[in-house]
Amino acid sequence: MSGRRRARGQATTWPPRGAAGGYGPAFPWFSGRPWLGAAAFAHLRLWLAEEVAPGRLIPWLPIAFASGILVYFAAQHEPIVGPAPALALAFMLAAILARARPAAFPVLVAVAAACAGFATATIKSAWVAHPVLHHAAGNVAIAGWVETREERERTDRIVVKVERLESRRLDDAPERVRVSVRKGQAPPVGAFIELKTRLNAPLAPLRPGGYDFARDLYFQGIGATGFAVGEIKITAPPRRPALWLVYATFIENMRDGIDRRIRAAVPGDAGSIASALITGKRDAISAPVNDAMYISSLAHVLSISGYHMAVVAGVVFFLVRAVLAIIPGLAARRPIKKWAALAALAAATFYLLLSGAEVATQRSYYMTAIVLGAVLIDRQALTLRTIGTAAILVLLLAPEAVVHPSFQMSFAATLALIAAYERGLPWKAKHADTPLSARIALWGVYEVAGLIFASLVAGLGTTPYAAYHFHRMAPYGVLANLLAMPIVSAWIMPAGMLALVAMPFGYDDVLWRLMGVGIDWMDAIALWVASLPGAVGRVPAFGGGPLLLCTAGLVMLCLMRSPLRWGGAATIVVATIWAFSAPLPDVLIAPSGDLVAARAADGRLAVIKKSGDAFAVKEWLAADADARTTADPTLGNGVACDAIGCTARLGDLGIVALATAPEAFAEDC
Repeated sequence: MSGRRRARGQATTWPPRGAAGGYGPAFPWFSGRPWLGAAAFAHLRLWLAEEVAPGRLIPWLPIAFASGILVYFAAQHEPIVGPAPALALAFMLAAILARARPAAFPVLVAVAAACAGFATATIKSAWVAHPVLHHAAGNVAIAGWVETREERERTDRIVVKVERLESRRLDDAPERVRVSVRKGQAPPVGAFIELKTRLNAPLAPLRPGGYDFARDLYFQGIGATGFAVGEIKITAPPRRPALWLVYATFIENMRDGIDRRIRAAVPGDAGSIASALITGKRDAISAPVNDAMYISSLAHVLSISGYHMAVVAGVVFFLVRAVLAIIPGLAARRPIKKWAALAALAAATFYLLLSGAEVATQRSYYMTAIVLGAVLIDRQALTLRTIGTAAILVLLLAPEAVVHPSFQMSFAATLALIAAYERGLPWKAKHADTPLSARIALWGVYEVAGLIFASLVAGLGTTPYAAYHFHRMAPYGVLANLLAMPIVSAWIMPAGMLALVAMPFGYDDVLWRLMGVGIDWMDAIALWVASLPGAVGRVPAFGGGPLLLCTAGLVMLCLMRSPLRWGGAATIVVATIWAFSAPLPDVLIAPSGDLVAARAADGRLAVIKKSGDAFAVKEWLAADADARTTADPTLGNGVACDAIGCTARLGDLGIVALATAPEAFAEDC
């Protein structure tokens, strides 16, 4: 036995005992400094051996896969479809041939995964290729099927699958268009409609490095946006709708029926939030409450994600297993745990379809399904592998999600939580048997500390992405989550689930009202936290480089086990310094060309505008960490206008001019 122990110990020691001083010739700068050079290098080899131990590299596969997709989006023009999959297959074959080589094999696997991600994005882009409108067009007559409908605070919005389009200015008609309509005038999903519209090209990024709305719409198959002009007519379709549209109509009718029941019982924002938690319809929440939810870091409650899916699956699993366990003799003869897992999986699947299956919901569903599947086959689900599998599944179906804030924040929060609990649970178990620990558990301190810990970890994990996409942070996020999440867990979600079960029997009204009371409490917390001094942590815009570097640091901290992981913390510090030192643009021009912002001598933006486009101005102010609103009169400070144009003076005394008449060019130049 002792011989086997020595052999096993020698086999897993890297470098071998006594070999530490042998690295000097390979690294001349180590010579003469054994306490610094050779010893440090020996420790580095040991740490690297720990990181590449069996099973340790598997969680890095989705990172490599996502990196390949990012390389695709960084390309200057659309890649050719064929070479990318061929390159991925070549590296896969090379990895198989090199599987006996300890250094080459993991490198080739990582490169193959990156090439597979690049190929997936290339194939998806070619698969969804469709015509895109490049200029505005008025008086466009459209006939087609309504695919989706969104209820918003001021207007409604529909996506129309075009069957017939008539316009003198359009040579290549888009296949789908997104149209804004008057509040309450949106036709139902599945209806065949005829309407007149004014169409625009999908919105380009409003500033350098800004969110690309056109890219998002392209992968949704939408080639133009616009608004309805005149009456919308529902007519008889020329043919039967596609099977997927029949399915979408069925799901949407179910969501609409539940939404109406909720709104009838709970009016106002409470009803809108209740509907968001159950059906995923969150577009009708008023702007003040919606902003307060983001400022207080409670916006994650509105997006159906891992928390909601875990509550639904967990409650169903517990109830089904508890009911089966009280039946005499059944628990001893039948696998009721597996039956409960099947019921929980069915409930999670129904919740996924009902809620609209957004990226965060898909991720949480895949993870939940993997965990429940492990119960069915008597295996333990590995947490980091679970989130890795979920990430690859999401990116295989929607590679464009890797650049979307929902995907980034959802996976960052989940990865940070899993890594933190993997580090913290052994420590908790080690100290669980002490008398002090028993008294602490009795007082409920562990539950409160766990909630604070989870809020802090998830908040820190998502902070870089919230700062990059929304230019804000939530200083009081832990306080808001500590006050609100127990209500959501113990009151709001259970009441909503019971109401959903009771609705077919007509006894759901009181449960919806009970859910609304809990939501009112959550709203009050969000509004109070948002009103605290310094609640809005504004962050100036920065480029993608600091975000990528910060992501690398986060991944190192969460996936590495050796002391090398603290290099991730150093990487995050460098990324933070880089982000806050990023320069801001001196001049911003809207894609339409009729809106310009110039940085004045006081360092703030002065806006020259010919039109009333407030959306671009709002985006520019947010990216500038400027608290002013679009109606602030100081936006015009330093702007001089006459009948033929406007000018604004930059901080370096340069002049920016916006001409409204041809004669202005001679005068300004």
